[in-house]
Amino acid sequence: MSESDSQERIAVVLPDGSELEVDAGATVEDCAYEIGPGLGSDTAAGKLDGELVAKEEPVYDGAELEIVTDGSDEYLEVMRHSAAHCLAQAVERLYDAEEVKLAIGPPTDEGFYYDFDNLDVDEEDLEEIEAEMEAIIEADYEIEREDVSIEEAEKRLEGEPYKLELLAEFADENDEVSFYEQGEWEDLCAGPHVDSTGDIGAVELLEIAGAYWRGDEDNEMQTRIYGTAFEDESDLEDFLDRKREAEKRDHRRIGNEMNLFSIQDVTGPGLPLYHPPGKTVLKELEDFVEDLNEEAGYDYVETPHVFKTDLWHRSGHYENYADDMFIFDVGDDEFGLKPMNCPGHAAIFQDQSWSYRDLPIRYAENGKVYRKEQRGELSGLSRVWAFTIDDGHLFIRPDQIKSEVEEIMDMITDVLETFDLDYEMALATRPEKSVGSDEIWEKAESSLESVLEERDHDYEIEEGDGAFYGPKIDFAFEDAIGRSWDGPTVQLDFNMPERFDLSYVGEDNEEHRPVMIHRALYGSYERFFMMLIEHYEGRFPLWLAPEQVRVLPISDNNLEYAHEIAAEFDDFRVEVDDRDSTLERKIRAAHDDRVPYQIIVGDNEEEADNISVRDRFEDQEYDVEIDAFKRHLEAEIDEQRTEPDFLQD
Repeated sequence: MSESDSQERIAVVLPDGSELEVDAGATVEDCAYEIGPGLGSDTAAGKLDGELVAKEEPVYDGAELEIVTDGSDEYLEVMRHSAAHCLAQAVERLYDAEEVKLAIGPPTDEGFYYDFDNLDVDEEDLEEIEAEMEAIIEADYEIEREDVSIEEAEKRLEGEPYKLELLAEFADENDEVSFYEQGEWEDLCAGPHVDSTGDIGAVELLEIAGAYWRGDEDNEMQTRIYGTAFEDESDLEDFLDRKREAEKRDHRRIGNEMNLFSIQDVTGPGLPLYHPPGKTVLKELEDFVEDLNEEAGYDYVETPHVFKTDLWHRSGHYENYADDMFIFDVGDDEFGLKPMNCPGHAAIFQDQSWSYRDLPIRYAENGKVYRKEQRGELSGLSRVWAFTIDDGHLFIRPDQIKSEVEEIMDMITDVLETFDLDYEMALATRPEKSVGSDEIWEKAESSLESVLEERDHDYEIEEGDGAFYGPKIDFAFEDAIGRSWDGPTVQLDFNMPERFDLSYVGEDNEEHRPVMIHRALYGSYERFFMMLIEHYEGRFPLWLAPEQVRVLPISDNNLEYAHEIAAEFDDFRVEVDDRDSTLERKIRAAHDDRVPYQIIVGDNEEEADNISVRDRFEDQEYDVEIDAFKRHLEAEIDEQRTEPDFLQD
């Protein structure tokens, strides 16, 4: 028998379900050439069982293989990874390579970054660094991979403490590691990368930030340079246009301009303070959800902000979530600020005896929770330490799963459609770190999947994105400039009832275990509020607006009439601009303050006992009857219309 006949053969599974037989030890690129020479030469990377890998990566028997070319969705990620290497190479060319220490430089959803230690640069330096990157791209250096022994890697990385730390972790599981070389520069990296620097399209450096090594604030603060890359200039310019629009809508800037909230050093990071206008918006959001909960038969409960950690041990949070909790000692007892409301609700349910006739039991709470995010990751209202969940927890019989999940999904779609938000759904399955048996998880996942299938919903599968206690249906919605946000969720939980020994007496007079559902219609008030600020650019619908109507007297002679008109509209949030200023300036101020409607009163209106109405679109109508405008405001609020439309009637 020849050597080739005795070569071990393995099979990989292609996207169409067919199998491809190759020699053991074959790489992703080898497989591509087996399929066809054209595909082989076009291969940039591969996906093995969904994980993006270098084309030099060996395949294994039974692997699901996908070839990545420049036409694949993943190609941009590969190219951006190579752009991050160009950034590091440019920095080491321009600054003292002996002094600057390299950390990590991965691709991101919007571009890439690289972290450096001992690099003193500011925003003004980005132009020079970017120009050097473009020179590297223009030089079209071949990007070559080399696999070396751990010992050889240690020699090459002498003087690079962060790379050596990473190497020590790789060495635990590997005999060899890979380097990628381009021109005079190389980096420890698993890849994948494009074939040459000339394959990198249009690049732009965006900003400089501080970042802790490994995301741990006990470690060194490094300099992070963010950039982005696209295949051509037009795609880059489209991205920059969207970025400029996002900056214009930044909720932190608008929140300050509208006096909605503040986060102050003296009170602590990630701890928002809501000012009266901001609390007005939040209160409207709370009232909306409370009406939905009341219609759906929820009872409101309240739980404290802190519990003994005995509760968190029982719920499983301590073993799975302790690193994200604020934990402290009081005397001989250990306590933790609550990161979730569910254990408190389970404890309330546990405190009573229940019959099958009592179920479902539905609890709701606008519950403040606390999660210890890294300081460097805190950002406005989008990532905070303290936030409020419009939480709901249901305790149901197994035969009620379908109807209760469907009702919750109807409530969620009611919320999203009220704000005219497009949304998508995903089924998030068991994560690596979880509690409960395989049987329980299979039952929970299949229950949610059957609801989605029976209602004929389009949805994605998000492998490993479930909560540690159960799978969930997540809703992601799109804002006015096309960004996707995570929000509402429905989570099925067979584990918490087990851990809390929850039970009800069934029709057979035996004890049975209830199923627990976790749900939130917004997700969290903070994140949803942040999204609404940016979605509407602070121009809230009338029913949400902190100030709904502003009365503008044309002159001081009309002040008394202006206050009389304001009194007529005291069922609404109305203010009078009684400053000594011109009408034009008052109109501009109301427009800048994003007030939906302005009522203008002068001598003519006072004599006719009517008003003029101007909206935020700068349309105006004269000789408006006071009662007619009142009725319109009432209808616009009751129907929760998304835009002022009196002058469009």
